[in-house]
Amino acid sequence: MPPRRKEGPEPGRAPYFVRSEGRETNTAVAQKTQRRSDRTAPRPARPASPRPEKARPTSTPAGLPRLTGRGGILLIVLFSFTGTMIAHAASWPAAPGIAFTAACLMTAVLVRPPDLLSLSVSPPIAFFVSAVSAECLLALGNEGFTRVLVLGLASRLAEVAPWLFLGTALVLVIAVFRGLPGNLRELGDELNGRR
Repeated sequence: MPPRRKEGPEPGRAPYFVRSEGRETNTAVAQKTQRRSDRTAPRPARPASPRPEKARPTSTPAGLPRLTGRGGILLIVLFSFTGTMIAHAASWPAAPGIAFTAACLMTAVLVRPPDLLSLSVSPPIAFFVSAVSAECLLALGNEGFTRVLVLGLASRLAEVAPWLFLGTALVLVIAVFRGLPGNLRELGDELNGRR
């Protein structure tokens, strides 16, 4: 049986995927590669301009402090916890809901625009954490700790449900006007590898 001929370049010639010396560089692939290498090449540093940089406009009024997303979530937890303790001490069932709604309103206005996405999904979780913490503290020393905790938590969540919806809706509405759609676009770009 005669030997089979191997597929490949002719002797003395480079394979088709290696550029030979005489080929032109105007092909579409070569141009695309050149553009890509131009983008990644380091750019020379610009000389310092004599003009001072303009301050970036912020979406919070001047003089108000700006919170991070975590700081806003912590504020919601602290306000809700305090409201729950006041509701237990003063027998005023609306206190946790009012405190939660006030905290949601404050954080939606004061949080930095890049952190709006993390804040907009967190209020119900923050309230749940604060309610569990407060009910655990209130159930300490009782005989049936688990039973008291579960019943107290269920009644607390049932009393505050309308306030939870109101506070979460306020955060979402304010966040939309402060730049939440831009944050969602950036997240989509990062997840799709466009950035």
